Amino acid sequence: MDANEDAKQGRINPEVWEARDMRDALANRNISEVYRQLRMHGISQRQIAAMTGQSQSEVSEILKGRQVMAYDVLSRIAKGLRIPRGYMGLAYDEATQNQVVGDGDEQQAEEDESVKRRKFLAHAAQVTMGAAVFGPASTAWASSPGRTPAPGRIGMTDVRQVEAATRALRALDYQYGGGFCRDAVVAQLSWGQQMLQASGSEKVKSRLYVALADLHSLAGWTSFDIDLVDSARNHFAQALELAKQGDNHPLVANILYRMGRVYLHQDAPNDALKLFQLGQLAAQESGSELAVAVLCANEAWAYAAMGNAEQAMKLLGRTRDEFQRADVANAESWVRFFDETDVHAMIGTVHTTLAQQADPAHTRYAIPALRRATDAYGDDMARSKTFSLSMLATNHMLEGDIDHGAKVGSKALDCAEGLKSARVKKRMEPLRQEALRRSNNSDARDLAERMTEFFA
Repeated sequence: MDANEDAKQGRINPEVWEARDMRDALANRNISEVYRQLRMHGISQRQIAAMTGQSQSEVSEILKGRQVMAYDVLSRIAKGLRIPRGYMGLAYDEATQNQVVGDGDEQQAEEDESVKRRKFLAHAAQVTMGAAVFGPASTAWASSPGRTPAPGRIGMTDVRQVEAATRALRALDYQYGGGFCRDAVVAQLSWGQQMLQASGSEKVKSRLYVALADLHSLAGWTSFDIDLVDSARNHFAQALELAKQGDNHPLVANILYRMGRVYLHQDAPNDALKLFQLGQLAAQESGSELAVAVLCANEAWAYAAMGNAEQAMKLLGRTRDEFQRADVANAESWVRFFDETDVHAMIGTVHTTLAQQADPAHTRYAIPALRRATDAYGDDMARSKTFSLSMLATNHMLEGDIDHGAKVGSKALDCAEGLKSARVKKRMEPLRQEALRRSNNSDARDLAERMTEFFA
């Protein structure tokens, strides 16, 4: 079939990618030039749009010179046009990190974030409850293909290896942040996904579903921690499906709690609350008091973010009750993180949120809770300790104890030094703002300047 016939059928002859000029354009990720050369081969804007999943207006803008910087968009273009991924320097598994820094233009081609949140919520409801409760069923969440050979038949030893790798990688995330270990998580996942195609007993396969769900959840969490929200959402969606296949309700609850945290970070507490409430259904069905406590604490945070102090306090009370009844020592690994220290941290977080909004009186409850949390967190929980120290400093500032607040804030910055986490800046921004408001105080001014320099 000749090139003209290929063009008529909306196909691209693979030889097109081998031309020197095209290879140069691909190597430089010059999508404008790639599209221009495709037009010279008779491929229309409409056909390019259909193959890449873009609108014709987006294709037109790119042809006019708009740069494409986002890894996910580049990956989708390569897949749609059947470009060998290596020609564009794209990994053969999911992007381990966005290696090119854009100026935000690529976001124009993406769906509005609120639409994405609704789609995920619909997907979560469908998986959790078996029905599309909050909207139409979402689109399929495709998993990334792997390349490393996997066993043809698997046993429990293979599954335990996945579980051990997940535990080790999660420990690195807690200590150093998602940016330190996400590449390794995605690489492990690329190999682990292939095990789904292997043969094995029903018991082994069921445990594999749960192990891979937990690994996808960790991939989602580490992606979120370095601000790759779309990637996080996809991993959490796949984690939900696998956890449901493995009939593991506590893990479903945990995944929904984590995705809800993403939405809290995006200042969308209403959407976060819906996911927490879905997770609460799964937690209660599981019979795990510890899972219920986790969801109650985060529901309290969402209500606090919406200014509903009454509901926030009720749910904090229930958090304490459920935690006291929970068998923490024998809880499953993905919920065992929620110990007494985390309970104090969440109490402090909820009261801090309320204190920042309109009622500084909540500092009297936030400070002792956060002090207990920061004293108990070790170096292995550096990120959580950083967040708690930052909130503790903020509360001292709100109380008018500026000198002590600046001292604690300096400790928070010291703790943040070794973290590879995009969330740190967002979580510490309230402290910076409080310090800036009190810049007539030399300690506050020095802290604000140091924070501004640190996050520059």
